[in-house]
Parts: sequence; structure tokens; C-alpha cells
Amino acid sequence: MAKIIPFRGYRYNPDVVGSITDVVAPPYDRVYPDVQEERLNASPFNIVRIIKGLSEANDSSGNNVYTRAAECLEAWLKDNTLIREDEPAIYAYHQTYEFAGQKLTRKGVIALGKLEPERVHAHEKTLRGPREDRLNLMRATEANFGHIFMLYNDPERTTENALGNLISSETPIIEAKDADGNLHQVWRITDEQLIGTVQEALSDKDLYIADGHHRYETAVNFMQECEQAGWTPAADESFGYRMMTLFNVSEPGMSIRPIFRLVHGVEGFEADAFLQAAEERFEVTAHETFEEMAEATHAGRAAHTVGCFTSAGFHSLQIKNLSSMDELIPDRSVDYRQLDVSILHAGILEPLLGIDAKALEEQKNVTYTVDPKKGISAVKQGDEQIFFFMNSTAADEVIRVADHGEKMPQKSTDFYPKLLTGLVLTKMEIAK
Repeated sequence: MAKIIPFRGYRYNPDVVGSITDVVAPPYDRVYPDVQEERLNASPFNIVRIIKGLSEANDSSGNNVYTRAAECLEAWLKDNTLIREDEPAIYAYHQTYEFAGQKLTRKGVIALGKLEPERVHAHEKTLRGPREDRLNLMRATEANFGHIFMLYNDPERTTENALGNLISSETPIIEAKDADGNLHQVWRITDEQLIGTVQEALSDKDLYIADGHHRYETAVNFMQECEQAGWTPAADESFGYRMMTLFNVSEPGMSIRPIFRLVHGVEGFEADAFLQAAEERFEVTAHETFEEMAEATHAGRAAHTVGCFTSAGFHSLQIKNLSSMDELIPDRSVDYRQLDVSILHAGILEPLLGIDAKALEEQKNVTYTVDPKKGISAVKQGDEQIFFFMNSTAADEVIRVADHGEKMPQKSTDFYPKLLTGLVLTKMEIAK
């Protein structure tokens, strides 16, 4: 069940940093090198300096991206670049954006959530590298910067109704835009009765991680390290709680984009031979253009169709017999076996291309993109061998798989838009 509490968060001081848009950033895993450079150039106070700083040639155990992140955080706390709230609060967080031709608003609540991994449902596998990276940053800074994007289901929409009057009558304390022009707004809620209403509404709800699996696992690992060291929380804002943003799947505005796969480094790969081998389990149809392939993939959603671009052109692959997945993944639930991403991984990547779970874990042969143009271009230029175009995973699929205690393959969902890092921060209080 969800136990949340208010907290005295830290926020950027606009008198020091100016535009909040210039100091926020996407989640660390979306801070690609070009994004990193752009955000660092946007402001000397951009949060990327902490969450994903630049490596240097003379880095050592005593001077590296993590130690510099800690030094930067301490400097910003001392010179009031970051200021702490006077009283505990939770925050309403709205994201207004356009998706599939519609203008939508996704509404969430930022709070500290108790770390109870046995009661929180994860739906994706994590990778060792990002886990170690985030743990090193947490050890150095003892702070939370990014959000854990949590889902819950409340058809009564109790939280949204309770906060509606306040939001409609008050000006947000934070407004910022992301790189796509989406508007992010935050309202501070300090009224104890209103906070209590939200806590009660969430108290009997299961939580599902939508985004931030590595961050959640890192928080749990750090908590266990602290407990093993004999450290104790000096306040609620410590290692037993983690900053989360909770969204109701029954509230309008929830959008998920597909994450496409790019395959490279498969020895002896020949496109025609691959397509011929795929015909054993899939109906393989050739298309003249990307648009035709995309249309066939979308139209074949219920039949589990995947698009494919290689040097042999555009094709769509539709599984002939869904029961064949029972043989390929016998130890998983029907809900898991019928995910498009499961069909791609177990029905194509492993048996036809030799890309097994170990290769995926080690990130040897597969990279990811949400931009089909980039994927097609990479194949045309010879940097990648295959671009797989997919339909998005639905929110109810995420919840059903998580309810089985199963985890989807990594990068199965892309909840859009991403939550901005740097809107609110927390610093742990630990008695050592």
C-alpha cells in the first residue's frame, strides 16, 4: 500500500538562477551527450551538473563525477542557489502537452513515499551499469534529484478532486518547459487537512513503477547499506523514503510511446536470410514505404504485428500462432507472453539473431530510440542492421504484468512526457 508524507523540499531560487526552464533537465537516462551539452550550456546552475556531470581525463577515486556532484550540491545549498521550504509540503504536478493530435494534461502528486519494495510493483528489468551509477551518486550526495514515476488506480479520482479547487485558484510556484515545448507546472500544498485527504486516498492503493526502476532499486539498495552500517534516519526525510510522483491511471492524460529497437553486431547477418527464417513463425509482408509499414503495424496491433526495416526494405511481421509463445516462454503468464515486446525478444531476437537475455543485459547488440527517422537513418548508413518498429505498451498491460510479479524486458515503455529533474529536490538527514 502507498504511504506518503510531505517534506521540506529544496527548490531553485529564481532570484539566483533566473528561468527555471534553463536549470531543469530530462531524467538522467535521457541525458544523451547532445542533451548534456545543451543543458550545461543553458545555465551554470543546470541540474545536469549534478545528475550527469562530465568525466575528466584525470578522474580518480577522490575526484570524479560523483565527488564533483556532491561539491556542486553543497555549494548551491550554501549560496542559496537552492532554498529549502519553510514547512512540509506535497506538490501537485501537471504536464500539459500534445500527443497524437490531442492536447492533454497529466496530473500527479509529488511526495515522499516509504520504501517498501515488497509492496511496490515493478514491471521492467534493470541493468547493472545504471544501478551502480545511480548508487554512486546517492552515496556521494545523499540526495534525491529525479522522480520515481508511480502509477496507481483510483476510479473515484479522489486526489484530483481534492486538489482541484486549490489548483484552479492559485498560481503555480514553478513553471518550466521541456525540449518539446511541453508545459510543466507545480503547486505547493501545505494545508494539513488537504494533505491528509491525499494520504488517505492513497493509503489502500498498490503502486506500480512506470519510470525510474533503476532509481527505485538504487534507493532500496542505499537504504539497506545504511541499515547495515547501523545508521538511522535523523528525520522522515532520510533513506527510508524516496521522492515519488504518483499518477492515477483513471485520470485522463496518460500517454505511452513505443520504444523502438535497433540491432547491430550480429555476425554473418543477411537481411534476406533473416526474413526467410522469420517466416516460420510470422507472416512477413513487404511494404514500399515506412508509412505503409507503420500503417500495417498499427492496424495489426491486436494481432501482434512488428515493423522491420533492413537493407532488404520495409516489412511487417505478424505472429501466425500466438500459442507458439507458450513454448518459447513457458514459465511466464499469458499476459507477459502476449506483450509485443515479449514476442519480439523471445520470438525474433533470441532464436533468429542469437541475442539472448545476457546480451541484452550487457547491452551488446541492441540500442533504443523513440524516433523512427533516426532508426531508419542508422540502418541506411550501415550503423545498425535492423530497425524494429513497434506499437506502444498500454498502461493496463503494465499493471497486469506487474500484478503477476513479473518484469517486462527493459525499455518496454516510454511514458510521455518525461518528468523534469530539478523541480524539487530532497536531502537525506542521517544519523551516523
